[in-house]
Amino acid sequence: MRRFWKFLFFSPAFPLLGALMLAIQPNATRAWGQTAASMGTPPPPHPKVIHLKHVLVIGQTKGFEHDSVTDAMVAIYVMGQKSGLWDTVLRTDTELITTADLGRNAKNLNYFDALVFASTTGELDLSADQKTQMMAFIHDQGKGFVGIHAALDTNYTWPEYGEMIGGWFDQHPWGTFEAPIVNEDPNFPAVRHFPKEFVKYDEIYQPKSWSRDKVNVLLSLDPTMLDYSNNPRIHRADHDFPVAWSKMYGKGRVFYSTLGHTEEAWQDPDIRTMYFEAVKWVLGMTEGSTTPHGRPAAQGGQ
Repeated sequence: MRRFWKFLFFSPAFPLLGALMLAIQPNATRAWGQTAASMGTPPPPHPKVIHLKHVLVIGQTKGFEHDSVTDAMVAIYVMGQKSGLWDTVLRTDTELITTADLGRNAKNLNYFDALVFASTTGELDLSADQKTQMMAFIHDQGKGFVGIHAALDTNYTWPEYGEMIGGWFDQHPWGTFEAPIVNEDPNFPAVRHFPKEFVKYDEIYQPKSWSRDKVNVLLSLDPTMLDYSNNPRIHRADHDFPVAWSKMYGKGRVFYSTLGHTEEAWQDPDIRTMYFEAVKWVLGMTEGSTTPHGRPAAQGGQ
């Protein structure tokens, strides 16, 4: 029997025999397709999604390392993928913060539309040229910047960075606590989903080299609800503790919020919505004010 099948396979008549079988069974091809599908043959690939914008997320830490860095980076990636509004490159180094041609299919600042610092800390690995190019990316080219939580706790020796983001970290007087927050600009797209007053369990930074007249405060701590007793980490005599703000740096849009310290914060739909809308805003997809305003009257402001 083995000789018979060997003869049949190598016989010149084999192609004709195959054609005859297909003629007898016109559904043979369809039957084979169904069999292949049942064996797990993968379907044809879907068309490539064309995203509108490109976002670079940096998670380098040269100081204290937050557990939530990964959660923040992944959240920005997933937001872009699910919405189709941007694609995301995630890096824990600063190599791509440059306009130099890196070769080997590597991207650089010329490719990106926004930069996100996901709780970066310490003095990042940036050369003088990289610093100049990053500032030009935002200030001159009008690209966007989003600072998440510890993005305020970085680059202390780089004055332009502090000017761009709006200040630097100067302790968190109450640690991680049930923070009483006031929504000062409910028309801004990144905070309009929050009520006028609400509470979030998070770590709120106290900023230094920061002034309300240089940013548009979006969220702030309610000073009437805070405990000031025996707390040496409180350095602001005005008791003005911003939680999120928007500002311009030259032509570029800048958003910062101290929210997002914990891993659990990134499972909170409110926090994810805030940063999703923040990225959209710095990309120029929505509009929101950057005009500074005084403190609400209830907070002892103007």
